[in-house]
Amino acid sequence: MIYFDSAATTFQKPPAVAAAVWDALATMSSPGRGSYAAAARAADTAFQCRCELAELFHMGSPEQVAFTMNATHALNIAIKSLVPPGGRAVISGYEHNAVTRPLAALGAGVTVAAAPLFQPDRAAEAFERLIVPGVDAVVCNHVSNVFGFIQPVEAVAALCRSRGVPLIIDASQSAGTLPLDMTALGAAFAAMPGHKGLYGPQGTGVLLCGEGTPVRPLLEGGTGSLSIQQEMPDFLPDRLEAGTHNVPGIAGLLAGVRYVRRRGLEKILDRERRLTRQMAGGLREIPGLRVYAAASPCRQAGVLSLTAEGMDAETLGSALAERGIAVRAGLHCAPLAHRTVGTLDTGTVRLSFSDLNTPEEVDRVISVLRVLLKGTN
Repeated sequence: MIYFDSAATTFQKPPAVAAAVWDALATMSSPGRGSYAAAARAADTAFQCRCELAELFHMGSPEQVAFTMNATHALNIAIKSLVPPGGRAVISGYEHNAVTRPLAALGAGVTVAAAPLFQPDRAAEAFERLIVPGVDAVVCNHVSNVFGFIQPVEAVAALCRSRGVPLIIDASQSAGTLPLDMTALGAAFAAMPGHKGLYGPQGTGVLLCGEGTPVRPLLEGGTGSLSIQQEMPDFLPDRLEAGTHNVPGIAGLLAGVRYVRRRGLEKILDRERRLTRQMAGGLREIPGLRVYAAASPCRQAGVLSLTAEGMDAETLGSALAERGIAVRAGLHCAPLAHRTVGTLDTGTVRLSFSDLNTPEEVDRVISVLRVLLKGTN
């Protein structure tokens, strides 16, 4: 199988990730629940994972790193910590349902800072007009999960700092690929999955909590700390981590983060961009295809969308799957992004890359698409 669906999850993992999961299953129990060796080993693994993440994202303390089930879980905590029922939020025109649905559930007044694709200056201008007194929070994804558009989070963060409005960054498509300095940005929260660019297992996620940011638990329960009281602890990460940890997942995530740090963000991003440019260049030569690629490589990460004349996205995605090529077709849980770009009625076929893909795989997919679409033009 040729796997080009890493924007959903990185199916191909470094070998150390699976080894770490199996080791955790064989040797670890629950952190914070005992002083015996298996519990202590689990606690040390969780702490080491927090430390690696805190260093990678320039957090002041590993305690500001909370483990979640996924990025959606993390975003729900962040949004519901800052936006009250009926509150006000400003979001980009490229947000995922993991942002828009929690805001809808809160009955929040949402204003969209819509901007044309791959135009970060226009996006920053849209945010500048909308970040006004009375806004409870701004939410901006770092990279669009549909088009790979790298949004101007640094400029948005500066606006938020100057106007005293907290910022939530959805780093689902950037964590492990693009630099994210939480201290410099001054963001209230950054949410990310463990199972995409950090190469961890599914069922892992991370919420980075800015210094002094108020946090509201989604769940209440056991934490192994302050057990006599009936309120959740008022300190991180315990306040947000009710119940038993996903220790095998955290162990695998630790191995994935260590892979990313050893390999280096610049090398990973360079590889993904090279594959994206190679794919876009080859696909543009196929009649009937529209390829959504930035003219400037610095504006796009390793995610690429396309549409085909005479064939809907789901049909094309299924045809590729039948030939052993894994892609995503449809709206990608981000109808707002499609509405912004004008692909809501058609959806797109999305190809997304990881550090473990190869140029030969790209050439193979281009050849298959050339044959598939020959009969429709």
